[in-house]
Amino acid sequence: MILTVTLNTALDITYRVRDLRPHTTHRVTDVTERPGGKGLNVARVLAALGHEVTVTGFVGGATGRALRDRLTHTPGVVDALMPVKGATRRTIAVADASGDTTQLNEPGPLIAPAEWSAFQEAYVDLLRSASVVALCGSLPPGVPVGAYAGLVRTARTLSVPVLLDTSGEPLRRGVAARPDLVKPNTDELAELTGSHEPSRATRDARRRGAQAVVASLGPEGLLAHTPEGHWRATPPRRFRGNPTGAGDSAVAGLLSGLVDRLPWPDRLARAVALSAATVLAPVAGEFDRQTYEELVGQVAVTGEVTAA
Repeated sequence: MILTVTLNTALDITYRVRDLRPHTTHRVTDVTERPGGKGLNVARVLAALGHEVTVTGFVGGATGRALRDRLTHTPGVVDALMPVKGATRRTIAVADASGDTTQLNEPGPLIAPAEWSAFQEAYVDLLRSASVVALCGSLPPGVPVGAYAGLVRTARTLSVPVLLDTSGEPLRRGVAARPDLVKPNTDELAELTGSHEPSRATRDARRRGAQAVVASLGPEGLLAHTPEGHWRATPPRRFRGNPTGAGDSAVAGLLSGLVDRLPWPDRLARAVALSAATVLAPVAGEFDRQTYEELVGQVAVTGEVTAA
């Protein structure tokens, strides 16, 4: 079982308009609602690939009930979310015909100390059945800034490989706890290391504690520095569409490749193909399967294996 942790879940709402312009009134042509937050997006992609996935994190209020109701219609995803008194946030994406997207993210519910303690106990129980765990996204108010570092250490104590995908101070502290893999984008990597040169920054992130680093380069693919070697994975062409969730699909590809015991170049090719196929899908947590299957063999992966 793959476990994904989304402490700050969301109900993702996507509005589609013809042309988004500031200071004007817009007619919405289409509205979609999906269970959201990075780890839930990851879980839906993994389930679509045929993996057994359990999701956990916090949900509350009417928005949380709506999220869980929609989650019941997602085949292959097991709901282990924890109810809290506060209300789950909403994230609003406004996408226009050009493919540009504007994102509005609410902060999330205030988590009480007792709710955080109860989650940590439940997390240990879930880890006992997990083959790998992904810790994804922002922290809701009330959760300690070092929360991911603690969750990484717990997973390592139980010998469960852990992927960390967050940003800012939670990423800095989480990296120091030595996760098996971190997947920042270039901005998050620069904030962590102070370097805007991706190859140098990925090496620096490893020196700070991460065992492997896969940096998202946006439409230019992925850059990986691992104990086994370093590689660059590039899609065959650029894709226009809605990029929301593309990074989450890359995480799903990396986790899927790990569980399937693929070599690093194949993991990266799968991750890049899924990411590109997500850009062509209407909402986060979905991907265009035909595009994915066509692209996975076309991703160019270059690099070298580290000598033993």
